[in-house]
Amino acid sequence: MDMDGLKPETQARLSIDEQLKLAGWKVQTWPAVNLGEGLGIAIREYPTDSGPADYILFVDRKAVGVIEAKKDETILSTVEDQTLRYATSKIKFRKDEAPLSFLFEATSKVIQFTDLRDPAPRAREIFHFFKPETLQEWVKQESSLRKRLKYQMPELPKAKLRDCQISAITGLEKSLAANRPRSLIHMATGAGKTFTAINAVYRLLNHGGAKRILFLVDTRNLGKQAQQEFHAFKPQGKQSFFHENHIVQRLTSSTIDSAAEVCICTIQRMYSILSGKPIDESAEDISLHEIKQNQQQAKLVKYNPAVPIETFDFIIVDECHRSIYNLWKQVLDYFDAFIIGLTATPDKRTFGFFNENIVAEYSYEDSVLDGVNVGYDVYEIETEIGNKGAELKAKEWLDHRDKLTRKKRWAQAEEDNSYTSKELDRSVVNVSQIRQVIKAMKKAVETQIYPERKEVPKTLIFAKTDSHADDIIQIVREEYGQGNEFCKKITYNTKDPDGILNDFRNDFNPRIAVTVDMIATGTDVKPLEILLFMRDVRSKGYYEQMKGRGVRSLSYEDLHNVSKSATSDKDRFVLIDAVGVEKSLKTESRPLERSPNLSLKDLLQGVAMGHRDDDTIQSLANRLTRLSKQLDKRGLAAIEKLTGKPLPEVARELLTALDPDAINTQALANAKAAGITRGEETLTDSERQTAKEQLIDQACQTLDNPATREGIESARRQREQLIDHINLDTVTYSGYSSQAADNAAKVIQSFKDFIEQHKDDIQALSFFYQQPYQRRGLTFAMLEDLHQALSKPPLLLTTEKLWSAYERLNNSHSNSQGNQQTAGKNTNKKVNSQRQLTDIISLIRFAIGLDTELKPFAEHVDAKFKKWIFRHNAQRSTAFTEQQTQWLRLIKDHIAASCAIERDDFDYSPFADHGGLQKAWSLFAVSNPNSSDQNNELDSLLAEMNQELIA
Repeated sequence: MDMDGLKPETQARLSIDEQLKLAGWKVQTWPAVNLGEGLGIAIREYPTDSGPADYILFVDRKAVGVIEAKKDETILSTVEDQTLRYATSKIKFRKDEAPLSFLFEATSKVIQFTDLRDPAPRAREIFHFFKPETLQEWVKQESSLRKRLKYQMPELPKAKLRDCQISAITGLEKSLAANRPRSLIHMATGAGKTFTAINAVYRLLNHGGAKRILFLVDTRNLGKQAQQEFHAFKPQGKQSFFHENHIVQRLTSSTIDSAAEVCICTIQRMYSILSGKPIDESAEDISLHEIKQNQQQAKLVKYNPAVPIETFDFIIVDECHRSIYNLWKQVLDYFDAFIIGLTATPDKRTFGFFNENIVAEYSYEDSVLDGVNVGYDVYEIETEIGNKGAELKAKEWLDHRDKLTRKKRWAQAEEDNSYTSKELDRSVVNVSQIRQVIKAMKKAVETQIYPERKEVPKTLIFAKTDSHADDIIQIVREEYGQGNEFCKKITYNTKDPDGILNDFRNDFNPRIAVTVDMIATGTDVKPLEILLFMRDVRSKGYYEQMKGRGVRSLSYEDLHNVSKSATSDKDRFVLIDAVGVEKSLKTESRPLERSPNLSLKDLLQGVAMGHRDDDTIQSLANRLTRLSKQLDKRGLAAIEKLTGKPLPEVARELLTALDPDAINTQALANAKAAGITRGEETLTDSERQTAKEQLIDQACQTLDNPATREGIESARRQREQLIDHINLDTVTYSGYSSQAADNAAKVIQSFKDFIEQHKDDIQALSFFYQQPYQRRGLTFAMLEDLHQALSKPPLLLTTEKLWSAYERLNNSHSNSQGNQQTAGKNTNKKVNSQRQLTDIISLIRFAIGLDTELKPFAEHVDAKFKKWIFRHNAQRSTAFTEQQTQWLRLIKDHIAASCAIERDDFDYSPFADHGGLQKAWSLFAVSNPNSSDQNNELDSLLAEMNQELIA
């Protein structure tokens, strides 16, 4: 039918008819009515007391709703009263005088819906009409979803939930009760976002009466993790697991199980289902951070009767900062559902999308204070070539390696070739530069970061590309003298990446993993203690996500399972920065090139065929700019020979064609040529458009030649990397960053503040402020009480953490092997064994100024013991025998580990192994020359040593 000759109102109604039919409605016109034709009947021009309604909706022969149809461009909010009037009017042949529940206003483009059953009925825009079956189901319910959310949600059981999780769930339910369509939960990585969401899902299903909930992720890996968490979840007070009472489906096809109450799906797959575009299965493996989008050329989502808009009542968007924009936003707009976003790294766009409705906010800093996550230190490695690049002379024989196949050819350099640090691992690979970074990391971990560890802490290295990752792995294995199991690559292209990731997470090997993107976001590997960045990141949000891989806290038992020499809970991770990632300028959001799936070849061909919209031109310019930085001089020269100009200039002309100033200049020139006097403010849109098309045609002219397009594509395919084995790199700096020193200073100051505040009320602290004659004995129980007080939030100060903080300060008195840091006469003695709880005594003495040298408590006791026994022997008529001295050393070692000794301690090893209390008693028995009784010196010796060796 020719729509152009029809009135706008008629055009709108014909479009509405088609939309109703797609949703399963039979459309009829009064009075030719047949209510037996189907479940849902939409009757046009139905008579009411207020005049004929555009449409009255009947379900199972009963009137349930009304549609007010309007021409396009009508502001639908202005006709809501009209719809309500029809809904509350007496409808011909209808006995029930109650208002109709379901109200719609519609043009051919926009549909608005109001449910009068809601506590405060409010119109909302919907993508399409509901199916008759849906309205039939709603009519049978005693209350609407929004009414249940407002009045039927019971109090949240708070057992087994963290405060931040309680805050998130209660904040969300408050937002839903207020009928806020979008809610954002901002929770730090590791705070339990998924667990929180599953608790909310359980309550929405069981108390809110939700029919089905979509849990939306952006990678297959995150979908698998979410499914595992749903299966492991046991609601409070229940004996069964969640999935035993609620069907959880992870979509691997386009079919949604009608019985499923939770659907886990990637947004890529859901987009495929709704757009009708076949999905590339590999697309589900790639985070949306790594996908570039072209909204102009992407297929639009359209109504799918098999997946109607009411399929889900709620959509929970995991890592929502990645999946709510551009192409993917269509998926969220399609469903008539509350949208709940989960993220640890929101940006301004995220807040905007969720209407600034932040129902819970729990930052990384909050999570560290609460002990949910651990803090981190930054360790910097700089190399000469890493900072400045290098030069390869002409006639040098070099390997030329294909980036994709890694096949090498041996050839002479044709000319001098200088390369910068930005070209490293892209156009040039300097093996020595990679090796020096790995060697510096190995040395730093072994001598400064975790000197007490016998095995390499679990380490994740971020590489620039797959090829770069392969180079790193080879060098890591060589430098550590280890085999294949020690260091593995985990990327989407790796065979069985999930299996390797699981081994990395739970087994001893691999100790080091190298990734490009797979573990960059959303993947938990709790035992990680080292992150090495060998690639820069310019997106602030993406960088925070990558750092988030190391923040998860872990108990000593779980850490010990994979790192046997760990001696305490995981209390920090170390970010080793080998590329200046901590200092590089970050953008608030990741810039998106507007071309998701088109190859450079397709972009070039499209432009040549006249496809020259703004997005295509901008995408092509960006691709050519990037290519110009990747090609070697030979490749650039080959393209310039074809185009007659440098490749960057070709790209620049394309971008200039979109520049408003350039367009205005061209339009003014056109007007002048036509003899028309114009100023910028008087240019018409038509004149600007003509000028723009001229500039675009001029910029694209060089690409009309098929040989030019093929030459550009050929250069892209055949680009090689030079392998520089000639220039050897050197480390110019290796050490903790100023940020690490600042953090250490804050830790130490908080420790000193705690001592000052509690020196009178904590016995273990009071001991050091009392005069010797006033002191009670310092006991191990006192130290345990002190340690417990220090290690609780918000301080979270363990002995290990405090000792490390002193080591990291420039005036830390640290003399750790390989890290020379001294301040005046003070040095800190390194201890290789497990840090003793009694080392807190040394920390206290040093903090309050009793000692000028920080050293392990065992060394303090050793020094005191030597002075004491020398003085004791000098004062005695007979020195201690060799056997007595051996026993005194055993007593000294016990005091060093437990800060005191009592008679009962002799019943245990090592004393029991040497004869116990009876043997000690006999060794230190003395005869009183003035009496027949024997006195025993043991008790007085124990008391004296307890006093002397700790003081």
